[in-house]
Amino acid sequence: MELTNQVNDAETADSAWKSLYRVGGAAALIMAVFIPIQMIIFMVWPPPSTVIGWFTLFQNNRLLGLLDMDLLLIVDQVLMVLVLLALYVALRRPSQSFMAVALTLGLVGIAVYFASTTAFEMLSLSDQYAAATTEAERSMFLAAGQAMLTTFNVGAFQVSYLIVSAAWLMISVVMLRSSVFGRVAACSGILTGATAIGAVALEHTPVIGDLFVLLISVYFAAIVFLVIWVVLIARRLFQLG
Repeated sequence: MELTNQVNDAETADSAWKSLYRVGGAAALIMAVFIPIQMIIFMVWPPPSTVIGWFTLFQNNRLLGLLDMDLLLIVDQVLMVLVLLALYVALRRPSQSFMAVALTLGLVGIAVYFASTTAFEMLSLSDQYAAATTEAERSMFLAAGQAMLTTFNVGAFQVSYLIVSAAWLMISVVMLRSSVFGRVAACSGILTGATAIGAVALEHTPVIGDLFVLLISVYFAAIVFLVIWVVLIARRLFQLG
């Protein structure tokens, strides 16, 4: 009788998380769509390298300016929070402490990313620069834009990417030890985390000649593995939901 009650309690607890599984699955599926779109945007419309270039881009096409300043990646970071929460609940039984560390790392990495996001600040400064009537005002907005651009380029993205990749790697190791997601999803996640960490490490070495091609190849591989992983995650989370 006691064992039956424990089983019923466990089933009730799992059913209480079904909505989170569905939300996490939907978030993972949207990420799988947004990631390649953002990559294509970067290749077709490369981001400007100067403040004036950014201000001009925002004035000519506000949406493209925001997209070039990681708009879809910003949305992906929000979606990643939902995915990480769903993964924690789904995998907490095989290793609750390991998943707690992975969840914490993931959330910290996302917070670091948001600390460096200046897309909407740059859009506002662009509007103020366009409305300025004196050289002194324009110079002030250019200086403010340079400060925002420096924050955007300071390398916080790489730090965030490294931390979140470590979280992906830890989660995938738990997947490998569990039967919840299967070996294919686990291996895809391990490859995602490993190649992402490798890409960040490679980027901080002297990159010349063929090494630059290798860097791009590793980043591309990390993106491909990530898309595969989130699709597999989405599929399984929908099943759990």
